[in-house]
Amino acid sequence: MNATKTGRRGLTLAGAAQEFLRHPTPWLIAGALLAAVVARVAVGDWQWSDAVLPFVVLAVFPFFEWMIHVFVLHWRPRRVGGIVLDPVLARKHREHHVDPKIVKLIFIPLQSLAGAFVSALVVAFVLIPRTGLGLTFLVVLFAIGLVYEWTHYLVHTDYKARRALYRMIYRNHRLHHFKNENYWFGVTSPGIADRVLGTYPDPQTVPTSPTARNLYGERVTVKTAVREAG
Repeated sequence: MNATKTGRRGLTLAGAAQEFLRHPTPWLIAGALLAAVVARVAVGDWQWSDAVLPFVVLAVFPFFEWMIHVFVLHWRPRRVGGIVLDPVLARKHREHHVDPKIVKLIFIPLQSLAGAFVSALVVAFVLIPRTGLGLTFLVVLFAIGLVYEWTHYLVHTDYKARRALYRMIYRNHRLHHFKNENYWFGVTSPGIADRVLGTYPDPQTVPTSPTARNLYGERVTVKTAVREAG
């Protein structure tokens, strides 16, 4: 399989997994998840809130994912004073839109993943008052993070699944990339937040955007990313 592209006829789930595991972020998230599980078991102190928290996080996550996609990944560079505000996540996401099959650009950038880990630890051990509950939060969050990376990777391959839920996620994300970048912001859910927040229109009523592959009409290239990807 070409290291820079995900396209492959007759791609199996096992073949997709082999490529997925060649990249560092799945291993880093899986390692963080394993460490969180071990720590959670070691701490003990199980309470009813540990059973409730996963459901709360799962209910909130589609909306959190939507907000990150809209306000961070689709951040438009802007100048404040003499400084151009253009986070790495936004830059890499613009490159991702130019060619969604470049594997390197599908995964969370390592700098951004490090920042996400730090933020998760702050929430777990500063904002959540009980250590055990904070560790439960980390277990759930890292598990969701791993699912996010796998789902986002898989929908950008040519893997064809039979399950209706995956086909809906696949369809929605492809519409976002190839139909209109202003809609269908969900990645791991079948349009839950999009439906609630008004970004889940009938595709037949939405014009094909001329900037879906080149956000904001900027001249974005991905030659460096392709070279680095192999």
